[in-house]
Amino acid sequence: MKTITMTGTALATFMTFTAGAALAQDCPADLPLVEPGKLTMSINATIPPKQYIDANGQIAGLHRDMGDEIAKRLCLEPVYRNVDFAVQIPGLDADRWDMINTGLYFTDERATFMQLVPYSVNALALIASAGNPEGFSGPKDLAGYPVGVEIAGFEEKKLREINEAQIADGLAPMDIRAFNTYGETFLALGGGQIAAVFAGDAIGSYYQERGQFSKAATGLFPGTPGAFAFDEPELAQAVADALNAMKADGTYDKMMDDYGTTKIDVWDRWPGEFTYFFTGE
Repeated sequence: MKTITMTGTALATFMTFTAGAALAQDCPADLPLVEPGKLTMSINATIPPKQYIDANGQIAGLHRDMGDEIAKRLCLEPVYRNVDFAVQIPGLDADRWDMINTGLYFTDERATFMQLVPYSVNALALIASAGNPEGFSGPKDLAGYPVGVEIAGFEEKKLREINEAQIADGLAPMDIRAFNTYGETFLALGGGQIAAVFAGDAIGSYYQERGQFSKAATGLFPGTPGAFAFDEPELAQAVADALNAMKADGTYDKMMDDYGTTKIDVWDRWPGEFTYFFTGE
């Protein structure tokens, strides 16, 4: 596990910004936190451009920018724990971090056991070797091929649903191979171990722009939101309030535009303001 905190000059700068935020708004008091004064977030920095390790060895991308901004508005120090996706939900339940900040897909099932704050709209893509030599154009073309996906996420679940439906229609089954991270998945694609990757649209654009791989199909299954996740309703509401403030002053829209991410207000279930969804007891 890799923990990144802000120290030295960066921390001094953060504290200056925090002081400014405190003057502009009342900081929430007595939030239920793993560590007082810190907003501890799990992240899976293997999915550029939204979350990745930059050339300086630091977590970068949309999720880092949003996490830093939310923490600032809550007058807290941002702390990141860079872990595999598969351990993020168990870790939240075990109070290892306060918030999942990794592009977790919103589902009604997940809203039964943790608070979810949707903040963007996702679409999926098929990414093939550079130039798409197999000529893939959609999921049906993957019948009989080895296909990579990150383990335990919405993408894996969706891919397996597609595969089962295609088998029922008489197509050959895909050879679905789940990897711990998308970093490992794309290494396998580059090494010829798999023929395609099923992943988020933004990831495909990132690699295609660098000439490493090609998007064979894009904009698949649009409309599923990405969400922050919490185990404490009070903290979930505080983050939703911070997002509403970011929306009101233009910070949210600028971040979404900078990363080419679809804003949450096109979601058909968007209630008109950021809030958390929870249907459990």
